[in-house]
Amino acid sequence: MRKAVLTLTTLLFVIGTIGSNIGPALVDENPRLVLLLSSRNRNLFGSVPYIDLTSYIAIGFPRVLIAGIALYLVGRWYGAKALGWVEGNMGELPAIYRWTENAVEKAGSVALVLMPGSNIVCLLLGHKRMDPGRFVPLLCIGIAIKLAVLWRGGQIFAEEIKSFLNYIEKYQWYVVMALFALSMLQSVRKGRSPQK
Repeated sequence: MRKAVLTLTTLLFVIGTIGSNIGPALVDENPRLVLLLSSRNRNLFGSVPYIDLTSYIAIGFPRVLIAGIALYLVGRWYGAKALGWVEGNMGELPAIYRWTENAVEKAGSVALVLMPGSNIVCLLLGHKRMDPGRFVPLLCIGIAIKLAVLWRGGQIFAEEIKSFLNYIEKYQWYVVMALFALSMLQSVRKGRSPQK
């Protein structure tokens, strides 16, 4: 079971990176595929003018839920090792990570509802052994709120989203290549970082 969850988490990370990178090029033509690959906030927000509400919820909700539960389990089972892996992959921890860690420490339930798609929040709450019977309902509430806010925001800014995607259409694949190059550079930099 643990190996299966680790494999799933790795797979979600890989396809999430791909989905985030190809999002700008495909979200207007194939929003369902983009959301299946990566239901990050920018993809959820950017897909609104191009997708129906039923598909948006049917894809976005389980995609965020599965990732959240998988990371919770990794944090619960592997604790300090999992957090060390995150720190190793991020290099020097950015201020937002420390802020998130403090938020989870002081108000884990609130942090989960407000940031249900945060990998770090789910990992930390697993590490802190939040009761699964509490974690899953709070995660579901947070995801529902997140989807509602991003859906409404995407409706309000639908014309701006379309204008932006039309503007970058000529260069969209250059943007995608640049995003993949950035992802690769980050991976190489992390691989070369001296181990503590």
